[in-house]
Amino acid sequence: MSSIFKRFLCKTARFVLAMVFLTGAAQAQQLSALARVDSGATTVEDIDGSLEIDIALTQAVPFRLFTLTDPTRLVIDFREVDWSGLNRDAFTESSHIVDLRSGLFRPGWSRLVVQLSEPMWVEQAGMETNPSEGSAVVQLRLTPTSAETFAASAGVPDAAIWGQFEGEALEQPIQRQTGDRPLVVVLDPGHGGIDPGAEREGLSEANLMLTFARSLKESLIRTGGFEVLLTRDSDVFVPLEARVSIARAARADVFLSLHADILPEGRASGATIYTLSDTATDEASARLAERHDREDLLAGVDLSDQDDVIASVLMDLARRDTAPRNDRLANALVEGIMQSVGEMYKHPRLTAGFSVLKAPDIPSVLIELGFLSSSKDLENLQSEEWRSKAVAGITSALQEWAKADAAEAQLIRQ
Repeated sequence: MSSIFKRFLCKTARFVLAMVFLTGAAQAQQLSALARVDSGATTVEDIDGSLEIDIALTQAVPFRLFTLTDPTRLVIDFREVDWSGLNRDAFTESSHIVDLRSGLFRPGWSRLVVQLSEPMWVEQAGMETNPSEGSAVVQLRLTPTSAETFAASAGVPDAAIWGQFEGEALEQPIQRQTGDRPLVVVLDPGHGGIDPGAEREGLSEANLMLTFARSLKESLIRTGGFEVLLTRDSDVFVPLEARVSIARAARADVFLSLHADILPEGRASGATIYTLSDTATDEASARLAERHDREDLLAGVDLSDQDDVIASVLMDLARRDTAPRNDRLANALVEGIMQSVGEMYKHPRLTAGFSVLKAPDIPSVLIELGFLSSSKDLENLQSEEWRSKAVAGITSALQEWAKADAAEAQLIRQ
């Protein structure tokens, strides 16, 4: 394929995607009600090597689409579609489709992610509306293309940046707390929305962590001396980058990310406290880091290669001050949870390269409250008694850490 033709395809793709978005945006005010998928009228067909998808909706709604690499996938955003009637088998029976995910992406918007078995070119994308009934069909036609051409046109368009949280500009840098004001704590219930996280026996990591985060928030506020914010307070997707931005915009003193994952071998159990490191403590930690960070790939946000040289140097300098505070926070949490719950993972203090821990100026830890692959941990996470004990341990740990951290800050200022 000639380089001229490749450039033509790339320009054509960007034009098609832009027109799809603009068409939807122009209708946004008239088409605000919730639409549902008409499963009976939705079709997925492999025709002469191409993939044709017709998504039937009970109502026309704005939509946009784009493609992404690693893995190869088509992302379609709608405002807003109830996916409960979606026939997944109709999609995965296609030889061109590996997997399908759908759900609420953010309030007012839902997302369909189609993982493709090979690079495919969006040859046609449009919506046909029934003027009398108001129903609509989103018609897509994809044809195979080269990996190079696919990669050249893939990526989140500028028009899709609304999916990321934009941190507010701060007039002054965040000041380290000295005990003369409430400690600002940002709790980050992992996953959510399109990314349920680990799942077992009808339970999802996303929902379990949201329940725990709400209990912990209530405990901290009731104790006094804390201001608490959640990165999400419903079942919505929040990109990893946005979670850190939320903490920074809140001028957080502490960032706690809450998780309960699954390990394939199923032998791990008990809570674990993670701090940031370029090198994972062990193989399991490395796998967990990959699993946690993969949620952004599913939603179309790739956090790799974001730092320039100057920014990296500045962040490294900031981390030199924050890293010891991270370690003391993690140690305090281990002690607090151990005293309240009575047991933790055999190695309760570990490190890994979790993206949500990369804020250079905010003490941040990730708490694996347990593993859904462990029947005991699964039972604990559903137990109000166990959760209350864990919440009490974390609350006590934050109190003790805050006092010691404030005392150190006062000495430094003198």
